[in-house]
Amino acid sequence: MSVHRSSITTRITLFTGVVAALLSALLATVLMIAIYRIATEFVTDEVAANAGRVAAAVEQGRIYYPLAFHQSRNMQIVDSHGQVLASTKGVRGKPPMAKFTPDGKMSATSVVCGGVFQAGNCNIVVAISARRGGENWVVYSASPVLPFWVDPPLAALVGGSAVVLAAAITYLGHRIAKASLRPVSSIQAELEEINATCPNRRVPVPPSDDEIHDLAESVNHTLSRLQAAMDQQRQFVSDASHDLRSPITALRTEAEDALMAPQETSVTKLSSTFLASLNRLQAIVSDLLIIARLDAGLPGTRDRIDLGELVSAECRLRHSPPKAIACSPETGVIVIGDRLRLGRLLTNLVDNAERHADTMVTITVRREPSAESGDQRFPNGVAVLEVLDDGAGIDPDKRELVFQRFTRLDASRNRDAGGTGLGLAIARQAAETSGGTLQIEDSPRGARFVLRLPIAPSADDHAHVTS
Repeated sequence: MSVHRSSITTRITLFTGVVAALLSALLATVLMIAIYRIATEFVTDEVAANAGRVAAAVEQGRIYYPLAFHQSRNMQIVDSHGQVLASTKGVRGKPPMAKFTPDGKMSATSVVCGGVFQAGNCNIVVAISARRGGENWVVYSASPVLPFWVDPPLAALVGGSAVVLAAAITYLGHRIAKASLRPVSSIQAELEEINATCPNRRVPVPPSDDEIHDLAESVNHTLSRLQAAMDQQRQFVSDASHDLRSPITALRTEAEDALMAPQETSVTKLSSTFLASLNRLQAIVSDLLIIARLDAGLPGTRDRIDLGELVSAECRLRHSPPKAIACSPETGVIVIGDRLRLGRLLTNLVDNAERHADTMVTITVRREPSAESGDQRFPNGVAVLEVLDDGAGIDPDKRELVFQRFTRLDASRNRDAGGTGLGLAIARQAAETSGGTLQIEDSPRGARFVLRLPIAPSADDHAHVTS
């Protein structure tokens, strides 16, 4: 089934033309009605004036001929007995043209159709009383009713003006629509030229301050975000392929060396070498899967979690770490979030601190009132988790850099450090998906990672909201 498709310019022009035609026709009709009424009033006044002139002559006992000076006007003088004493040529020898009389008034007006007039013709009749010899005589004066168009040349002029006005408005609407949508065509043409090989191109922004200007700016902002996402994806693929290539290359090298010199190696030695590279591959792939789930925006569970108990459990698992761990968790600091994601966040922060600490890692959990944070995201207060190491620390200008994917600074680039370059990126995304923030803040020594999460509402309020 085919659907007729018309451009926006055509539809706007058609709509403008229809509306202009209707309004022009309405204007012409109103104008003709006004002209008709004015002309009718003028004719009625003329007929009444003519009747008044004759009535004054009748009262003076004189009748002037001709009674009417216009060929289309007819007049009759009727005495008190209903006899026509004088009339114009058009109604001569005929009975009175109307049956109504002024009845105590000076005059009366009515429209009379048929009768002494030709069938189907209507006339405006004015009756005026005249006193003659102590009797009431009546002078009738008549004129044909004007047609609605009053005068054909005048009607043609009004109708032609309405047509010209409708055509002018339609043409103007077409020009305005075409000029208004011309930037859209430029935007469309530019968008069709933009592809993956030239993502830095942008659509032209019209100088006018209107919706199309805002649309062009929104399109450019979207293109900028897409370019940033493409650059990030390309960098991510490049870094991931590099980090995956290293353990694979190590596995291939060990396997080739074992094939070339089998007597110089053993299964135990080969297995330990393979396991180290496989463990690194597994860590990278696992982190990549977590990153993919976070990027996809998959919602996590909404559990009430005691952040202090989560930290205590992590500290118990690390009862014999390579570096000393001091935990000071405050109990009863309840947050809402996904337990697995927050657990992974904590694990990544502690693992990072252990790799960079000299001797000690300190973990604290506390509650802060929302007034201290000044952030509307924490209406019930702030749960603060700090992980502090006593290592070399991170320069202030590199504090945001470490949260980028596959970023490792200094000793972290050493494969023996054990990091994949994704742990801190995962930790920040997990914090943001939980409604919080993760930052590196100042400390006397080492790196101080600070996680802030909104305190959960009370159990009663939470149950009321979820219900």
